[in-house]
Amino acid sequence: MIGTLRGTLTDRDEAEVTVEVAGVGYRVAVSPTTAVALGDVGEEVSCWIHHHQREDAQTLYGFASKDERRCFEALLGAHGVGPALALGILSVHAPVALARIVAEDDIGALCLVPGVGKKTAARLLIDLTSRLSVPDLGPGAAPTAPAAPSGARADVREALVGLGYTDAEVREVMADLPDDGDAGLLLRDALQRLAMVRR
Repeated sequence: MIGTLRGTLTDRDEAEVTVEVAGVGYRVAVSPTTAVALGDVGEEVSCWIHHHQREDAQTLYGFASKDERRCFEALLGAHGVGPALALGILSVHAPVALARIVAEDDIGALCLVPGVGKKTAARLLIDLTSRLSVPDLGPGAAPTAPAAPSGARADVREALVGLGYTDAEVREVMADLPDDGDAGLLLRDALQRLAMVRR
């Protein structure tokens, strides 16, 4: 079973990279964030791998950090979560942010993930409580991050910051988004725009 890959990045798009190791090119499914974080085509890269095996296929999922892979595997253990949804969740929420979301029972934040409704989010919060390293906020403790303003745009801005995008990148992409709409759709639009800018 493959656990890591180190080699030359020979191809990259939003959903997949190809890493050549000793003359063999491995196709690796990744999130848009990981695709950018790995580096540029032609560079030597290293990524953590989850080797997903089924009767009819084998797929490699790649991550920029071991924590991200561990979080992905915790998500796979949740009821009804397959690799595509797990990767989709990590495309929106980094591991630290996801742990805090679970600690705070933040259904709204999980609903920012395309394809996740309130019922799915509520079930995920229950399943993930025992699977993720959830920070102990203490009795009556408040989150360390300041409260964000309400509204879809505010939710999208918070999600982008949590993904590690710079203030300048967030400001630029937010300027092109409509003032209202579904937060999940707005976030997907923002991520697509950012992925194109970072290529």
